[in-house]
Amino acid sequence: MAVKTVLIVDDDEHIREVVRYALGRAGFRTVEAEDGAKAIERFRAEKPDVVILDVMMPELDGTEVCRQIRKDARTPIIFLSSCDEETDRILGLELGGDDYVPKPFSPRELVARVKAVLRRLEPVAADASAVATTIRHGELVLDQTLFKATWQGREVILTATEFYLVKALLGHPGKVYSRAELMDRAYAENIVVTDRTIDSHVRRIRKKFAEAGGDPIETVHGVGYKIASPR
Repeated sequence: MAVKTVLIVDDDEHIREVVRYALGRAGFRTVEAEDGAKAIERFRAEKPDVVILDVMMPELDGTEVCRQIRKDARTPIIFLSSCDEETDRILGLELGGDDYVPKPFSPRELVARVKAVLRRLEPVAADASAVATTIRHGELVLDQTLFKATWQGREVILTATEFYLVKALLGHPGKVYSRAELMDRAYAENIVVTDRTIDSHVRRIRKKFAEAGGDPIETVHGVGYKIASPR
C-alpha cells in the first residue's frame, strides 16, 4: 500500500514537530507549511492525501486556505485550532472541512482522525460478492468506486464526510434519519460530533446540489433528514 502524505499547516513550530512525530510513527509521510501562502504552494506541489490546517495563521488564515483548496479539490481537511467556540467549528465545517480538532489535542486522537478520513475514501471492492458500487436514486448517482456524485450527469464535488452522509440517506430511501444515526454512519467509531455539525454538513451538501440544479435532501423538522423522492 502506498504511503499517504499529510500536509501539516501551523505557524507554531513545536506543534508541527509534535504532529510530524505522531504521524511519522504511524507510517505517514509529512510535509509542512508555516503560513497560509506556503500551504497553498505546498498543497499544489505535493498533492497530499490529507491536510491538517490551523485556523489562525499569518499571510492567509486557515479558512481562506480551505476556500482555495475547495475550489477544485476534495482532499480531506482537518482543522486544528485553539478556537474552540462552536461558531468557529461550524464555520470551518461549512467551508468544507471534514473534521475539527481543538487545541490542546491528543496526538493519538489526531492520528485516529487522519486514519478515519482516509478510510472513508477507500473504494468499494468491485467484485461479485460486493454490494453494488453504484447507487442510483432518480437524478442522483453515487459511484462508490470512483468516489463520485452526480446530479443529472453533472458532477457534484463532495468531501468524504459529505459523500458518506448522502450514502447513509440513500441506504433506505424514505426513512427519516436522526442526526445521531447520520453521525454513526458518516463518522468513524468513537468520534462524536454535535447536531449542529451534522446540520452544517447537510446545508453544504444541499448548496452544492442546488448549484447543479437539484436538492436531494428533505428536512423533517424535529426529527432529522431523509432523501427526497425522485421527481
